[in-house]
Amino acid sequence: MTEPHIPSARGAVDLGALASTPQETTAAPQGATPTWTTRVNTAAFEQFVGLSQQVPVLVSLGVTRVAASVELDNTLSSLVDRRGGRLVLGLIDAEAEPQIAQAFQAQQVPMVLALVKGQPVPLFQGAAPAEQIDQLLDQLLELGAQQGLSGVAPAFGGASEEPALPPLHQKAVDAIDAGDYAAAEAAYMEALNEKPNDHEAQVGIYQVRLLSRTQDKDLNQVRETAAQNPDDLNAQLDVADLDLVGGHVEDAFARLVRLVSRLADEDRERVRRRLVELYAVVGNSDPRVAASRQKLARVLF
Repeated sequence: MTEPHIPSARGAVDLGALASTPQETTAAPQGATPTWTTRVNTAAFEQFVGLSQQVPVLVSLGVTRVAASVELDNTLSSLVDRRGGRLVLGLIDAEAEPQIAQAFQAQQVPMVLALVKGQPVPLFQGAAPAEQIDQLLDQLLELGAQQGLSGVAPAFGGASEEPALPPLHQKAVDAIDAGDYAAAEAAYMEALNEKPNDHEAQVGIYQVRLLSRTQDKDLNQVRETAAQNPDDLNAQLDVADLDLVGGHVEDAFARLVRLVSRLADEDRERVRRRLVELYAVVGNSDPRVAASRQKLARVLF
């Protein structure tokens, strides 16, 4: 994780390449839980940035099919909504909206930054503990107050607008939010037992396992261990996991394919199974998965 910090607001986001289509910001439906979190696409982005003239705007650049990004967005959303409109959060899929990612010169996702009166304020990359993010948002509000931003933004909508998940899937998501990955995996397993062709549940299991494996590991320490012990299979697998969570998908795949090429028997099969799980987490339709599968086939056969 890159250490979060709150610098002075500086620089400007290049919005020249981004189209702008005005859209109304709607209040929450009556009876629904209000939220100050919204998904932002390229067309609505410039208007969303305009909100930073009223309140600090938080931007989370991630990938919606990567569990770590989803978990971070859930944490951010909860912490932002708790502040009742004193700041807002825009969730952006960097793959679906590459122009926005380019505008922010994103080198790695997930990436979180803020906008104060249109000026970007870098915050952090990768995962961060909820407590640390909570303190960071307090500092952001202080910076906003210094810039004269003390308004309250209307809510974007309510939780009732989101499509309901199947009960066991919702149980798994709730467990992930609580940091109970074992319970989340058990819920997904139950869903898979009830419906063996439940692809989302199977991918959910792989995602939860990835979160569980990486939650207490430090990337720099793991990399050093792997570099000093090239034959330590667990260390190599750990680096691949953390690379994937950090958005370095091709690096993770390449490391594991190289391992498969020089291992045999049970170790080789263990790495192959891990690759299959990570392929599913990233998405089998992803071109990086297709390219890696071809390389894996060459070393296997």
